[in-house]
Amino acid sequence: MSPLLLIFEQLKMINEKLISKIIQLAFEGTDKFLVEVKVRTGNRILVSVDSDTFLTIDDCGSLSKFIEFHLDRETEDFELSVSSPGIDQPYRNFRQYIKNTGRQVAVITSDGIRREGTLITADETGMELLEVTKVKKVPTETKHRFLYADIKETKEIIKF
Repeated sequence: MSPLLLIFEQLKMINEKLISKIIQLAFEGTDKFLVEVKVRTGNRILVSVDSDTFLTIDDCGSLSKFIEFHLDRETEDFELSVSSPGIDQPYRNFRQYIKNTGRQVAVITSDGIRREGTLITADETGMELLEVTKVKKVPTETKHRFLYADIKETKEIIKF
């Protein structure tokens, strides 16, 4: 019996912690990472994953099969959806900030202040944004440091 199946047997229910542990095992030694996992009513499992380099639909399919292998439908039925976060989705963890360094983002702070600029650095506690404003046609650069705890939402700015 799989070690994760043993954990499942002990928990007797599907939950976010169990799914996260299964994904952690699947991604061990890779550049892929969990963005978010939700278990909704009726055991509807929604998994969002990403990669430091690239993520394919085959990667999502393989992870889905891996998760299903470690869960027992005979004990508890579930519906599973594995995908990558869409470009319009807010960042959920610091690895997404690192991956998207150099891109244009919009940051909304907990107190409602919105800043736009280039994501220039990120670490485990926060990120730095370079905002360029023009005063009388003269560009002025301002760096802003945000702690993740003070950020309500960060999204990439999509330009066509």
